[in-house]
Amino acid sequence: MALQFYNTLARKKEEFKPINKGKVGIYACGPTVYNYAHIGNFRAYIFNDLLRRFLIWKGYQVNFVMNITDVDDKTIRDSRAQEKSLKEFTDFYTEEFFKDMQTLNILKADIHPRATDHIKEIQEIISKLKKNKHTYEKDGNIYFAINSMPDYGLLANLNWEELKENAQGRLESDEYEKDDARDFALWKAYSEDDGDVYWQGDCCTKGRPGWHIECSAMSTKYLGQPFDIHCGGVDLIFPHHTNEIAQSEGANKKKLANYWLHNEHLLVDGKKMSKSLGNFYTLRDLLDKGLKPFAIRYELLATHYRQQLNFTIEGVKAADQAIQRLQDFILRLKKADGHDYNVEQLVEVTRKNFESALEDDLNISNALAVLFDFVKQVNVELEAGSISKDNSKFLLDFLASLDCVLGIMTFEDDKIPKHIEQLVRQREQTRKSKDFKEADKIRDQVKEEGYVIEDGADGPVIKKI
Repeated sequence: MALQFYNTLARKKEEFKPINKGKVGIYACGPTVYNYAHIGNFRAYIFNDLLRRFLIWKGYQVNFVMNITDVDDKTIRDSRAQEKSLKEFTDFYTEEFFKDMQTLNILKADIHPRATDHIKEIQEIISKLKKNKHTYEKDGNIYFAINSMPDYGLLANLNWEELKENAQGRLESDEYEKDDARDFALWKAYSEDDGDVYWQGDCCTKGRPGWHIECSAMSTKYLGQPFDIHCGGVDLIFPHHTNEIAQSEGANKKKLANYWLHNEHLLVDGKKMSKSLGNFYTLRDLLDKGLKPFAIRYELLATHYRQQLNFTIEGVKAADQAIQRLQDFILRLKKADGHDYNVEQLVEVTRKNFESALEDDLNISNALAVLFDFVKQVNVELEAGSISKDNSKFLLDFLASLDCVLGIMTFEDDKIPKHIEQLVRQREQTRKSKDFKEADKIRDQVKEEGYVIEDGADGPVIKKI
């Protein structure tokens, strides 16, 4: 099967054909760093990660750019409320974002440009838009006139006649309600609420950029125009991505991106995430509940990106069981010392089916089904003693190659502390002496220190919780 993605702009699946053979440029909308990212954000970032990992796995050279929005209404408002400089405030949340990404095993972007480092590029686009007669000014603010762009709204499938009727508002806010089409700010004149946050240039009075123009500047600087893929959540289709297209194409008279991929919303317990409902979670909130990072990643990964995901604590616990099954399988493979078995054909079929699933618009459900079917078949051979040490290494290497796409497994052995090993040996002695009360006491002690003992036919296995 040829690699296909659902292109929001075309409203159908299309075969992926990169602009430059063997190379892919991807831009993904990153965080606005005014607070900790929540799990709805991380659903998008894990989708981006799967896309990027799979393209790399297929042999593409990927240039992945994810911006950091460090100047907008929210960052200015909250930095002033905390009496911190904009840079000090946003640097803190930027670093916390990177820590969260690492915890969830999300690969860091090749480039993480920050809006405040690209004021020059922003002003250059505004100058081009002025020259191309897409702008007007009022009280020092520079607005994009959407009626100057006949194709405005194609990405969101907006009705042009309705747009012309509704495009009368003037915005102070960077954001507005869905289907509320208005001219939008490219540059905002300075107000006292901005404090010491402002810039100026030949095209602009003292002030700061609007939100939408920032992504236009950063995406085209690092990827050119057009580039291959633009990613984001469905909530960004309008107005943000719609306005990005208008700005970039209005300035440079070229298509912005060839493929637009959007992930669906995340619900929590069947409802929209909200602090008032008590179902609003940051990654820290989930870790404080004792949930494991790889289980959280699995739960956010395992539903197709174009389907709504209903996130639940129970779902994360079930995901943890799936992860544990994989880790148990890895442990069994490492201990295998049986007879030679021809595993090449099984590996080849598994690789082909895994790739085919993901080539179909990243069909992760089918890809995971292929993975667990492989685990099931190999487990049968392990039970029969048909996996040799050489087989084991070959299978582990293959499994690691699949995990380059998934990012949900651990192949390095956790070194068990000597005192834990000693406690397990003591427990074995007490069990042989039928002192089960003492054995249970030792098991509980080991658990308190972060390890679990699983009794099997080949003796106890110690695992880190």
